[in-house]
Amino acid sequence: MDRGGIVAQRPSVYRGQGFSLRGEKNRFVLPPSFRKVFAENDDERVLCLIQHDRFPCLSAFGLSRSTSFEDVLDKEEENAVRRGEDFDRDLRAMQLYGFVEVPFDASGRFILPDHLAGLAGIDDNICFLGGGQFITLWDLDRLQAMGSAFAAPHAACAALAKDARAKAEGKKR
Repeated sequence: MDRGGIVAQRPSVYRGQGFSLRGEKNRFVLPPSFRKVFAENDDERVLCLIQHDRFPCLSAFGLSRSTSFEDVLDKEEENAVRRGEDFDRDLRAMQLYGFVEVPFDASGRFILPDHLAGLAGIDDNICFLGGGQFITLWDLDRLQAMGSAFAAPHAACAALAKDARAKAEGKKR
C-alpha cells in the first residue's frame, strides 16, 4: 500500500517470551526471536522504549512502527469524537512519540537507561513478552504481581529465568 510516496510494509509481529539477566558492562540482551523481527522490519538496530500506558512495565518497538502513529492519532481522535469524549491530540502525540531510542549490537546487547529502568522497577532482569506490534519489558517480580491474567507468561519467564541463572552460575565456577 502506498501512502503519499511511502510504501507501507507488513507490520512487525512480536510473539513469545524471552529473558535476560543484567550482564557485563551493565547490558541486557534482546532475545534472538525478537532481534529477528527487528532485522526483518527495520534497517537500524534501535529499540524504541517508553513507559507502558497502563502496566508497570516498558513498551518496546522498532523505529518503523512510528510511521503509523499519525494513523493511530487519527483513529483515537475519531473514536473519542464518536463517543462524545475529549481528546487531547497533543498530549497523546507526546505519549506516542516520547520514546527513547536505545541502540543494540548484532548480539542484541543494549544498555537500559536508568530512568526507564526505574519507571518499570527493572533491576537485574528483564522478561520480554511479545504483544503483537510491540514488546513489553518486565521485572520478573512485577510480572508475578500482576496476578492470574499474567500467570502463563510469568511461568514461561520464570522457567527462562531459572535456566539463565543456572547458566550464569555455571560460568562463575
